[in-house]
Amino acid sequence: MSAFVRNQWYVAAYGTEVGRGLLARTILGEPIVFYRTTAGDVVALADRCVHRRFPLSESRLDGDRVVCGYHGFTYDPSGTCVSVPGQTRVPRTARVPSYPVAEQDSFVWVWIGDPARADNSLIPRAPWLADPAYTTVRGREPLAARYELLVDNLMDLSHETYLHGGYIGTPEVADTPITTEVDEERRVIYVSRHMADAACPPFYAKSTGIEGRITRWQDIEYHPPCLYLLHSRIAPAGVLPGADGTDPHGFHVEVVYAITPETEHSTHDFWAVARDFALGDQEVSDFLAENNRTVVLQDVEALDVLERVIQHEPDGYRELSVNIDTGGLAARRILEKMAEPDRAAAR
Repeated sequence: MSAFVRNQWYVAAYGTEVGRGLLARTILGEPIVFYRTTAGDVVALADRCVHRRFPLSESRLDGDRVVCGYHGFTYDPSGTCVSVPGQTRVPRTARVPSYPVAEQDSFVWVWIGDPARADNSLIPRAPWLADPAYTTVRGREPLAARYELLVDNLMDLSHETYLHGGYIGTPEVADTPITTEVDEERRVIYVSRHMADAACPPFYAKSTGIEGRITRWQDIEYHPPCLYLLHSRIAPAGVLPGADGTDPHGFHVEVVYAITPETEHSTHDFWAVARDFALGDQEVSDFLAENNRTVVLQDVEALDVLERVIQHEPDGYRELSVNIDTGGLAARRILEKMAEPDRAAAR
């Protein structure tokens, strides 16, 4: 069973997805409806009318209020029912839960746990997604697998060699050892793989124009439970940053994944690729969007298969882990620790 961490921020949508319509999305097993008020603020309410459970996402907006499409119960942005058909008195218990929300770095974040503990300063950053010095392509794919499998997948990029050959994978990714560091206090996991002389995969050859072999760096920064960052540096082989830290001859790609559990066995896989080169080149943007989506779908297909395998395996099955799994194992340990208070409260 997935270990949900409830008192944390999760990405619910891209800001561009939430407008004056009603957007339904399930987060950690909770159906939620999102919309914007006339002032542009994002509202998140439980997606069930208190009367007969009709989804508010299947209803309509009247100004800033949601009018249930079944019997007309009307809710304001706080979730309070302000009108009941056929009577002037509104029952005191007529309200639906509302959820704290925040917008940051092009994402809409939602807090599923105790509202009193929602602190915007706890939201991890992905500033490139809203930085005019970068051009970003993005998407979201449904994953019919528990979110921990996507975390495992992203923490061990050696699979690129085998699953993503012809796109981003080359032999050097699997052959190059990794280094792993864990910041226990901040709960951040770092995994690095620096390739000094590697083949240039099509993903980067066609987007950067580099011909021949490359220096390729992959620096992972995972903020459990939701945000995964891959700082990717590509340059011609032998070209390194300057002693002063400047890197005018390198190409920098920030790959961002927001890993949001939908249910115990399904996940919202938000992905974005931000680059600091060819900023106005739509052809490069189209190429990266198409190719990264292909890579994401290859992961989705593999993880959907793995989820079905796990659900049918015998109790007590033990998997084997090796050196390339150190980052993923650290992530599992921290996620387990973060989820323990919720498990204890449920006992």
